[in-house]
Amino acid sequence: MTIRCEIVSQDRTVFAGDVDIVVLPGADGEMGVLPKHAPVLTTLKYGIIKVRRNGKEELFTVAGGVAEVQPDIVTVLADAAENVEEIDEARAQAARKRAEEVLAKGVPADTDAYLAMEAALRKSNLRLDAVRRYRKGSGMRMPTSEN
Repeated sequence: MTIRCEIVSQDRTVFAGDVDIVVLPGADGEMGVLPKHAPVLTTLKYGIIKVRRNGKEELFTVAGGVAEVQPDIVTVLADAAENVEEIDEARAQAARKRAEEVLAKGVPADTDAYLAMEAALRKSNLRLDAVRRYRKGSGMRMPTSEN
């Protein structure tokens, strides 16, 4: 038995498919979703969405958003989301460096620009941490029914 999972960012569908389990970084903690789950609506924090299908795990960064869980589908509407395998590490490092340089200058008169740089730094750090922890078969794995 599977549950449909759709992860959508502001500009594209990042993932859509039938999966065995979805693990979400909910605002109140990590949340595992199996088929026939009770309906839930949750906000998402910066973190990793894990999906497993046919014994294979796929990982996605998510930078906030909401998730709607129904018994037969999980819909993630993310502020930003990306498959960990598709992250451009050099680009993420450059974005982090730019954000750190701007933030090192102190709080500018334009508070919105400062908050945008803080968000860019958080997102870059999330992406780089995901690459370090999960790319090339490293990192934590979800438990299986055999465990």
